[in-house]
Amino acid sequence: MIEIVAAVAGASISVAAMGAMGFSRRSDEARDAVIRLTSAVEHIATQLEVLHTDIKDDRKETFTRLSGVEQRVSKLEARPPSC
Repeated sequence: MIEIVAAVAGASISVAAMGAMGFSRRSDEARDAVIRLTSAVEHIATQLEVLHTDIKDDRKETFTRLSGVEQRVSKLEARPPSC
C-alpha cells in the first residue's frame, strides 16, 4: 500500500514539475515576445520622430517660398498696367 501512495506522490510531483517547467517556458516565450514588441514600438516611435522633423522642415521651406512668391505677386499687382 505504501508503494502505491509513494508512486502516486511521485507521479504527482513529476506532473507538477512538468507543468511548472511548461509554464516557465511559456512565461519565457511571452517575456521574449514582449521584449520584441517593445523594441519594435521604440523603433517605430523613433522613425515617427524623424518623419515629424522632416515634415516640419519641409513645411518651413514651403511656407518660406510661398511667402516670397506672395510678396512678388503683390509687387506685380501694385504696378500700374503698362499699355
